[in-house]
Amino acid sequence: MRKIFKTSMAVALSVCMAAALTACGGSGSSASSEPAAEATEAADAAEETADTGAKIKIGGSGPLTGPAAVYGQAVKNAAEIAVEEVNAKGGLQFELDMEDDAHDPEKAVTAYGVLKDWGMQVSLATVTSAPGAAVSPSYAEDQIFAITPSGSSPAVVFADPDNLSGAYGNVFQMCFTDPNQGSASADYIAAHTDLGSKVAIIYKNDDNYSKGIHDTFVAEAAVKNVEVVYEGTFDDSNAQDFSVQLGQAQDAGADIVFLPIYYDPASLILTQANQMGYKPTFFGVDGMDGILTLEGFDTSLAEGVYLLTPFSADAEDELTVNFVNAYKEKCGGEIPNQFAADAYDCIYAIAQACEAAGVTADMSSDEICTKLVEQFTSMTFSGLTGEGMTWNENGEVTKSPKAVVIQNGVYVGVED
Repeated sequence: MRKIFKTSMAVALSVCMAAALTACGGSGSSASSEPAAEATEAADAAEETADTGAKIKIGGSGPLTGPAAVYGQAVKNAAEIAVEEVNAKGGLQFELDMEDDAHDPEKAVTAYGVLKDWGMQVSLATVTSAPGAAVSPSYAEDQIFAITPSGSSPAVVFADPDNLSGAYGNVFQMCFTDPNQGSASADYIAAHTDLGSKVAIIYKNDDNYSKGIHDTFVAEAAVKNVEVVYEGTFDDSNAQDFSVQLGQAQDAGADIVFLPIYYDPASLILTQANQMGYKPTFFGVDGMDGILTLEGFDTSLAEGVYLLTPFSADAEDELTVNFVNAYKEKCGGEIPNQFAADAYDCIYAIAQACEAAGVTADMSSDEICTKLVEQFTSMTFSGLTGEGMTWNENGEVTKSPKAVVIQNGVYVGVED
């Protein structure tokens, strides 16, 4: 799983990595491909903004504390790196404010109010889906353009997610959607029979993210003749003991356990399966990215776990290598996960759109929103998490998830 990216981004990243020596930051360049005349006009507008010292205010919220903090901190760190890189070029200038919502919808609504009072003009929305579903109506009502790095539920972009209708129109996703993850996981398992032939699913029934992936996985598994022999659920009230679900999966003969859940409960499932002596192939999705940095978890139990993600930190293209090095320099040697890569791409996609549209810091948020919606629904963007990405009018991105496997304590891209 290797990706080739524009050389200009990689070179700019290398030049500015020195900024990471004293803080969580690095450098790079956006992947813009506009006609020369428009590029000149946009560059002039951006230079004028830089000369005045004005900055476009980008807000967002995520779990900077609490059980899901691995996700929020990754997004914050990578977004800071990208903002420093964009600002270092001397043209377009950004200012970033990430508020803590602790993966709680009510706190996300409060964070939105804080960001609005601050003067937010563009947003990274929320890191996780449930808070995103809570605040997306406000972004739509106030006409502030938002693109979430990792809020993958349809409820983030659709007012009626069950029928995939009522798109907000100004709330976009950098991550691939839950339905895409579910169907892609079923397709991958169907095509790789060496992983196993009988599938058990353990999912969280009170979580839009988990249930959405489960539903599309089951539907696609039926089409691809993937045998699902057991389905077990849990919710917040019983998310500590998975012995019943694991025992029933084992009794059903499941040699693959599909986990469309976040890394925290997944770590408990892996630990308890090991205690039972149950050793199926575990297959997860992007919510499990972060399990290797979970405090107190024995990462040896994750050996051989597969998951789908658009980013592999072991990729050897120049952009990925430089980003990983900058992130590690900023964050004490920590390897960036997919959430970090998506956040980094969000900032660069916003920069590309702003430059193409001639957005300046003195514009109102609704004026900027109109311009960015026009750009995102017509432009092509290449970054860490994919080449040639596009967005439809609903805000959904088109890009493909790929498989990685955990080997020797790191994510390794699976080559087909």
